[in-house]
Amino acid sequence: MEPMSSAIYPSLKGKKVLITGGGSGIGAGLVTAFVQQGARVHFIDLVDEVSATLDTGVLGVTPTFYKCDLTDTPALEATLAAVLADGPVNILLNNAARDDRHTLSEVTSEFFDKNIAVNLKHLAMTTRVIAPGMKTAGGGAIINFGSISWHLGLPDLVLYETAKAGIEGMTRALARELGPDNIRVTSIIPGNVKTPRQMKWYTPEGERQIVESQCLPGRIEPKHVASLALFLASDDASLCTGHGYWIDAGWR
Repeated sequence: MEPMSSAIYPSLKGKKVLITGGGSGIGAGLVTAFVQQGARVHFIDLVDEVSATLDTGVLGVTPTFYKCDLTDTPALEATLAAVLADGPVNILLNNAARDDRHTLSEVTSEFFDKNIAVNLKHLAMTTRVIAPGMKTAGGGAIINFGSISWHLGLPDLVLYETAKAGIEGMTRALARELGPDNIRVTSIIPGNVKTPRQMKWYTPEGERQIVESQCLPGRIEPKHVASLALFLASDDASLCTGHGYWIDAGWR
């Protein structure tokens, strides 16, 4: 695959961006991409060591990292208060999730609550806190991250897929509710993205089968997903809201 030649969006320069799950994988790709646009990036993650995953040297801008368990709502609210201390967020990317494999027989009540908390609940809690500041600022963009998994009915992901389906419904509902405040709400639906975590689940043969099932050859990487996010966050997408945008190389 040819090297990417990425667009620059003047409307993103100086914007305050908040990314959940920004320490690795797709999230790290998002952090890097928005820093390279000249945005003021804040990101939340649970891991301690994140600096090695982030290539932000192009502009020499350091994003602000907050360690927080997103499933702990009081801790999340305290973290968001710190994020908002210097003004409202213009762009929110609800990216954090965890796709632990499981079967129905493993789904206890506690397991259910934990999985919905890590994959769905925190999106609503974060948006509830961030949206009023966006309204005061005259508008903003919220991008939620769904998944191709439930569209394909992949095995051993029943609660993850349930949560990801819910995210697309939440996107539709929030777009309607927040639209009068000039807040756009969209979702990105990635296919199989090559990250260190995803590579734990696939053998070389399994990876080859994914590529063969795509319309386009090659592997989707975090930078490809980030490019779509940059567009949806920018003024170029000023009338895009309420819908999901796919980046799966035709893997359907």
